[in-house]
Amino acid sequence: MANLNRLKIVLVEHNKTGKWLAEQLGKSSSTVSKWCSNTVQPDLYTLEKIAKLLDIDKRDLLTPNK
Repeated sequence: MANLNRLKIVLVEHNKTGKWLAEQLGKSSSTVSKWCSNTVQPDLYTLEKIAKLLDIDKRDLLTPNK
């Protein structure tokens, strides 16, 4: 599967963990882990919530098309 999101990289850049994100969103650590490995993608509403939590533009969470 293609890397569609940069969630793992962005979390590292902001010194946050998947566990922290899971707690903030009320999701399981397993779900966030799947997002970080690009096995499953979060929906657009969830991407918006993640961007607000990290105080970034939601486009920064996505891998640009090449």
